[in-house]
Parts: sequence; C-alpha cells; structure tokens
Amino acid sequence: MSRAGRAAPLVIGHRGASGYRPEHTAAAYQLAFAQGADAVEPDVVLSKDGVAVVRHENEISGTTDVAAHPEFAGRRTTKEVDGVPTTGWFTEDFTWPELQTLRARERLPAIRPASAGFDGRFGLLRLADVLRLAEDAGAGAVVEVKHASYFDAAGFATAEIVAAEIVAAGWGGRDGDRNDRTGRDEWADRAGRHLGSGRLVVESFEMTVLRALRVSGLPAHYVYLLEAEGSPFDVVVQHGSGAPSYASQLTEAGLRALATEVDGISVDKAILLPRDEQGAALRPSDIVDRAHAAGLQLFTWTLRAENEFLPTNLRSGSDPAAFGDWEREFAAVFAAGVDGVFADQPDLAVIARQSVGGAA
Repeated sequence: MSRAGRAAPLVIGHRGASGYRPEHTAAAYQLAFAQGADAVEPDVVLSKDGVAVVRHENEISGTTDVAAHPEFAGRRTTKEVDGVPTTGWFTEDFTWPELQTLRARERLPAIRPASAGFDGRFGLLRLADVLRLAEDAGAGAVVEVKHASYFDAAGFATAEIVAAEIVAAGWGGRDGDRNDRTGRDEWADRAGRHLGSGRLVVESFEMTVLRALRVSGLPAHYVYLLEAEGSPFDVVVQHGSGAPSYASQLTEAGLRALATEVDGISVDKAILLPRDEQGAALRPSDIVDRAHAAGLQLFTWTLRAENEFLPTNLRSGSDPAAFGDWEREFAAVFAAGVDGVFADQPDLAVIARQSVGGAA
C-alpha cells in the first residue's frame, strides 16, 4: 500500500504523558488520553508476590520515594540486571501491598522540574489499573514486558503472570472477548488498519517472552523492540558473546524472519533518524520502507521535545530542559511513513501528525 493510502500513524503516550507528569502514574495516563493519545504504554515488571507492576525498571529508587522509607533501608542491594550491575531497591523484593506504600517521583527532575512538582502525589499502579484507565478512555494499551529472562531466572513465570493479568482485566481471553468486542469503536476507526480489530499490543526487547505469550493463546498485536546497538538479552543468555546483534535483525533476511513471528517492530529513533558525528540529524533511513516490504509495521521511540533529546541542529539555546525545534524532528518522523510513535508529550505529537496530513 502506498503511504498516501495508509492509516494515520498512532500516537502512543510513552509511560503516559511523561513529559508533564511523573511517568506511569494515573495522572500521566489520564493526561495522555486528554491530549489525544490513541494508546498508552505501560512497562511491566514483577513484585515479590507475582503482581504485574507498572514501572520502567525493576530498580525503583529513581522513580519512587523508596529511599525515604526507613523500614525498607535494609533492602537496598546490588543485582545484575540484564548483565548490568545495578544498585538500589527492586520490585521483586517487595510485595504489592508494600509497593502501595510508595509514592511516585519524576525520573528526570533537572529536565522536567514542572513534573517534579508533582512528586509524592501519586501512588504506583498495577497493569490491571492501567488497563482499566485505558478501557474507561476508550483507548488502547501497548504493554511492554521488561526483563523477562531476568525474572524467569529468578523463579517467576513472566509470560504466565502477564497473560493472566491481561485476561483477568478482560482484555485477552482465549475467545478474545473484550479485546475484539470493544475494539470496533472510535479506537478501531483510528487504529484498526494498524492493529486489526483489537486494542491490545504486547511488546518486548526479548522474542522469547513474545513467543511464550503467543503460545498461551493471548490475542494481541505483537511488536518486537530493537535497540540501535547491542544484542537482545535473551539471545545473550543463549549464545553469550556470540549472540546476534539487533543490527543483524534489521537486514533484509532478518526482517523477513521477524515477520514470521511478530506483527511489527518498534525501533530506537536513532535507527530511523541517524545523526552525524556532531549529533546533527541526517536524512531518515530506509528502515520504514524495508520493514513494510517485509510485511512488518514500523513504530519508533521516543519523541521528546526538550533540547536534551533533540539532534544538535534542532536545539534552541543551551538549556537542556528548554523545548527545541521539536516540530521539525516530529514532522520528519511522521513524514517517513511510520505506523506509530511513542511520545512523552502526546499533545505535541498530535500537532505534528496533523501538520503532515495525519488524522486528528
């Protein structure tokens, strides 16, 4: 299908409207919906008692007030997460009732001081809570399963836990009940040509957990995440230093192989919009066309308006927290023909989509 005949790209609130509110809070998700996001993206990690908790990482000192709780001081430890030594407090060392006593904090307070002004106001959420918020908003959910190999090695049945919570929330029974039944509404009008009849997307950097979820019978749109560098951790577990890289999966043969297992891929923005040695943006790569030719949809992450995250030639002044020329970068991403974007400021992504002729 030509780009002119494709559906308008989706705008997905990255951890909610995380450019304006502490990420993964009810306020962030609700603001994303109010700003016109078609869907939101909850990241899923696990608690000690096997609850699917919504946090970007299982180490939570940067996004909660756990360090201010003297009763939890003894749980600070160092672990190796996906091969990286990490020190702090980890969700798998807390029960869900214990995690409920914590309050969320802005992860990037120096870049987002206005959001940091909301520190301490909001509690943590489970995946079930986010699915309920999306259901109430008539929107979609893009569920990212984090560190699946790590959690499996720690004794958790990650895919089983995630699938059970999704099914219990009414989003993915074997008969596809709510996922199909309510998928043919305003969401389907906007997104149906991208995601089929349903509103549930499951994604991960690890193909192993995506395969397990497919085998479980969970009806969803499956998307594989790719970094600009390195190798998938589940493949590293299997093959060690000889693990194939993400780059090898972006070859013609690699894309064709991915198309036999997933519906789409979601790539680091650096793959779509490469930069030169000075950090200035270059012309978009051909990854969108190559993915589409292989039968895959193409999503990208993450659109952010602050200078800190923009190419050097699109920054305005020297303040890393100031908004730069985000319009040019966002428009270039949409003009490349992507099927959807993850954005920290969903309202700005909606504006950019309109500027290149996408539907509101």
